[in-house]
Amino acid sequence: QVQLVESGGGLVQAGGSLRLSCAASGRNLSNYGMGWLRQAPGKEREFVAASAWSGDTIYYADSVKGRFTFSREAAKNMAHLQMNSLKPEDTAVYYCAAGYGGYDAKMYDYWGQGTQVTVSS
Repeated sequence: QVQLVESGGGLVQAGGSLRLSCAASGRNLSNYGMGWLRQAPGKEREFVAASAWSGDTIYYADSVKGRFTFSREAAKNMAHLQMNSLKPEDTAVYYCAAGYGGYDAKMYDYWGQGTQVTVSS
């Protein structure tokens, strides 16, 4: 079992930045693919960024490419999502997930509780 806890969400003005963190316990995250997904009110959960278990390949949704950066901190068993140039359409609950990895939420076995990100215009 892997337990994931997100932190770092909050309210920010458009153009601002936030850094989300995901702390894992139970197992070593280096054995898993990892992803960040988000869900806005009334919408389906969507892919944001993902990393293969090796950490050497990172994928981004087109909507966040160039603005968001996914990183893994193996020594602390953590992952981060640096979000810059935030837009109101980035408003959502952001989830950290671990599993096989990839674009599809079904490929993840473990999920955090989510952290709210709200971007005001």
